[in-house]
Amino acid sequence: MIMDIASVVGLVSGLTILTLGIFITGLSPLDIFSASSIMITFGGSVAATIISAPWTTTLNLAKITRKAFVQEKQDIPGLITTLVSFSEKARREGLLALEDDVSELQDDFLKKGIQLVVDGTDPELVRGILETEMTNIRGRHSIGQGWWDAMVSLLPAFGMLGTLLGLIMMLQNLGSGDPSTIGNGMAVALITTLYGSFGSNLIAMPIMRKLQRKTEEEIAMKQIMIEGTLSIQSGDNPRIVKEKLASYLSPSERVALKDDGRD
Repeated sequence: MIMDIASVVGLVSGLTILTLGIFITGLSPLDIFSASSIMITFGGSVAATIISAPWTTTLNLAKITRKAFVQEKQDIPGLITTLVSFSEKARREGLLALEDDVSELQDDFLKKGIQLVVDGTDPELVRGILETEMTNIRGRHSIGQGWWDAMVSLLPAFGMLGTLLGLIMMLQNLGSGDPSTIGNGMAVALITTLYGSFGSNLIAMPIMRKLQRKTEEEIAMKQIMIEGTLSIQSGDNPRIVKEKLASYLSPSERVALKDDGRD
């Protein structure tokens, strides 16, 4: 695993641009700092999200969020090459010859699929089992994504709640004759809105969308495994297997696949 450069660069760039924008307007970071606004906006949003999400999801939030900043290597050309080699071996020696290869596979999903084929399981049952597992993977991932999805909508909502509290404070002090109290109320009103928009658009939404994209990448890998496994079971020509699975690749990735020496 390596750091996801896009996530890090995007977050750092966003914070840097926002900070520069503050200075250009003649303000300082201290001018927009408000402990009460942080408590209302972020504290309230987190509390509401915890209520709406399973407790185990909140406990594993750090692990879930980490995936948005870590790039797992998705070697689709390598996976296709492996499946094509299995196809060649199965056609030469039979499906039972793959039994020795199963224990060497690192991916549990692919290992399960090949083992089902070796055991002589009906093709429709193999597809059903693997697709059910793939659906469950997507469902588990969506729970973690849902935590951040809730934050996307709750941050602006609690920012607006803070705005209303600030306006109430300002209205209560209109007759006091002290302009500073009116200014403090207006500051709370505006800063909480700023925090809600900032947290939703620069933190919660990008993390949620990055997690969704990574799930789609994983599901695409699993789909290739399913199609490759079923092609091996049906005894398709290795060249046909390769062409079928290559359709999942971009043109540049197909070039890398052709360079493996099998064409």
